Amino acid sequence: QVQLVESGGGLVQPGGSLRLSCAASGSIFIIMYMGWYRQAPGKEREWVAAISRGGSSEYAYAVKGRFTISRDNGKNTVYLQMNSLRPEDTAVYYCAAARRNTYYPTDYWGQGTQVTVSS
Repeated sequence: QVQLVESGGGLVQPGGSLRLSCAASGSIFIIMYMGWYRQAPGKEREWVAAISRGGSSEYAYAVKGRFTISRDNGKNTVYLQMNSLRPEDTAVYYCAAARRNTYYPTDYWGQGTQVTVSS
């Protein structure tokens, strides 16, 4: 089994930055891809970004150029650097991992961390 724990959420003003972290533990050797999703109030969960074990990444159009996903395999941690934040980025952000090669990981989930962008 794999456990994922997110951290780094909080309240930030529009235009500000936050960095989310997701630490993996357990059977981490089976993890191939990791990623982030988010769910805003009243909306469905949406995919944000994902990264392969080797560092290749993909982004949703809404965050491309503002968010950067990275991964430290030695620390079993994936990060999401969020810059130029907008009120519409407000959501609960979830970390996810996959046992196979997919930019849409859904095998394991974290508990989520709240990000609120407001003045």
